[in-house]
Amino acid sequence: MPSPLFADHPADRPPERETVEALITQARRLRGGLDAVRRESAVDTDLATDPQLRWQRALCDLAVHHLDDLDGHLDQLRTGLPTESDDDGVAADAPPATAAEPEPPQRGALLRRVGSAEWNLLTDEVSWSDELFAIFGRSPAEGPLTLDELPALVHPEDQEGLAAMVTDCLVDGRPIDGEFRIVRPDATLRTVHMVGEPVLDADGGTACMWAVLRDVSELRRSQQAVRETRDSLHRERQIAQTEHRLAVELQEAVLPPWRGSLRFPQGGPVALDLAGRYLPAGTSALIGGGWYDALQLPDGTTLLSVGDLTGHGATATSGMAMVLGALRGMAVAGHRPGPLMAFLNQLLDTAAQPALGSAVCGRFAPETRTLEWAQAGHPAPLLFRGGTGRALDPPEGVLLGATSGASYTQHTEQLEPGDLLVLHTDGLLPRRSHGPDAAHEGAERLLSLAPRFAGARSAQDSVRIVVEEFGSAEREDDACVLVARVGD
Repeated sequence: MPSPLFADHPADRPPERETVEALITQARRLRGGLDAVRRESAVDTDLATDPQLRWQRALCDLAVHHLDDLDGHLDQLRTGLPTESDDDGVAADAPPATAAEPEPPQRGALLRRVGSAEWNLLTDEVSWSDELFAIFGRSPAEGPLTLDELPALVHPEDQEGLAAMVTDCLVDGRPIDGEFRIVRPDATLRTVHMVGEPVLDADGGTACMWAVLRDVSELRRSQQAVRETRDSLHRERQIAQTEHRLAVELQEAVLPPWRGSLRFPQGGPVALDLAGRYLPAGTSALIGGGWYDALQLPDGTTLLSVGDLTGHGATATSGMAMVLGALRGMAVAGHRPGPLMAFLNQLLDTAAQPALGSAVCGRFAPETRTLEWAQAGHPAPLLFRGGTGRALDPPEGVLLGATSGASYTQHTEQLEPGDLLVLHTDGLLPRRSHGPDAAHEGAERLLSLAPRFAGARSAQDSVRIVVEEFGSAEREDDACVLVARVGD
């Protein structure tokens, strides 16, 4: 404590005991609430890789240290206050326990982390509190360290800083406020925060120096954990933003650039009026591996395809680009839809990064108005005619990449002038329920648009109808839709 030489300073009025008791109650209630938050943010084995959760847990641990210290300081303050009956020489009864008050931190925990010392420069006497001996890992029988001996336990990198603080205090009369690390006899490293002042004699010279030292090792570790987890979270977010931007750019480069209607084949006897749209997920900004495509082939037929790969981000979009490029190349080479699906299955099954996917692929022949198509675990195209709609009978076909050597059959559908085909990924239809009937329920909602499709003048108008119905829905996944209208 400061020397009595400072007795000329007026003493402040001590705080009311009731006020301190109320503050202690509030601090312990906060501690109890924080414990509940810590339990909710506990990082288990499955979630330990989530930087957001690790950062939240580190913040909770740091807040615990601060609240425990606050409770300890307030408890010390309460201990030093007189009770109402002290003037009468009668001990006061302990305040009744509050049912809602949580268990306080371990009593004395803060006291064990705070010690005091005084170095008398006139008599060379040194006094340490028992707590300071414990902080430095020394036995009181070994005696306290003088200012000259103290650097022997200080970390070599911090010795110069401690020497500067002590010199400024003894020579210039400056107060001490700084930290340094000590190496205890058991080789453990502790961080100590020291505050102190010089005590002046009647001539203005330094007579002694007193200091209070606090072990802040756990606090600094918690702060370091917060910084590290915050930096990790920041890096993860930057990586996620970069991957998202890459996925968007890759998707925009691969998907058809046309935004209005197209007519394939150009100059043919019967044309297909085509329009497509990509719809982002309604609940997140994740980019998936979905695609839609229409391509005029050398033999005059038109390739129609829609598909989706599992996953999100740059990995999914790069896989989608690979599959779509292979699909186009094999279609130009003359492969029919069934064998083409088998080749795509082999491609995904042997890829460096195996993935699963679903797809539907068809070739429209304008001379005969026939659609030859195959599918791989994908929703069947919907055919709208005369104000009604139905799903085409799907040929056999498993998911792409699910099994080696899978074979895919194909069906042929005779189309008529004015027919409307809707090809889509399953993410288009938000599922209001789960189970075997969920997909059927979604298809029924799309089929219910048949009267509106009948009044549409173009494929682009039909796409707008789909977007109006499903574009703002709370879909869990992004989606693609392709509409083909058979011309007269």
